[in-house]
Amino acid sequence: MMAAEGIADAELVRRIGTGTSDKEAEAELCRRFGRRIRLYGLRHLRSDAMAEDLVQQVLVLAIESLRHHRVREPERLASFILGSCRMVARDARRGEARRDRLLEQYGIRTEVAPEPKAELDLERLRGCVEKLPPRERTVIILTFYGERSGDEIAADLSMTLGNVRVVRHRAVGHLQECIGVQDVGTS
Repeated sequence: MMAAEGIADAELVRRIGTGTSDKEAEAELCRRFGRRIRLYGLRHLRSDAMAEDLVQQVLVLAIESLRHHRVREPERLASFILGSCRMVARDARRGEARRDRLLEQYGIRTEVAPEPKAELDLERLRGCVEKLPPRERTVIILTFYGERSGDEIAADLSMTLGNVRVVRHRAVGHLQECIGVQDVGTS
């Protein structure tokens, strides 16, 4: 494959449309138009996140269209990209307007409210840690208070890393049981 940098738009279209998955030509398309699409998105959508989404959507649409020979005038690739930007940006604005109308009409919240944080009862936790067997207590203290890695704990206590993980897992389970917390999938 020859380098795709510096070739005309029509040749770029031809190379992508050959059906042989010319990755260099597709990468050149992304390099050539990615920044322009992002600038269009920033100007018309006024959001970094929406502009980044626009870049992804337009480039995917362009590559798929080129692979399936849906671009009628290969020499007008830039116009095709601009038209795609307009269409995708318009759809994004419509979706945002529809969401705003629903919020206004029904008072629907689209964000998920954060779950209330459980208050930590330090005295209860201290009592539960003290009830742990000495080896489990040592591993828990070194892990969460001493902020030591599993490898460091294994070396300090003359244990294998696997053994440290098992002891820590059991200790966390005992602490959850003692405090009355449901298992939250800790490992």
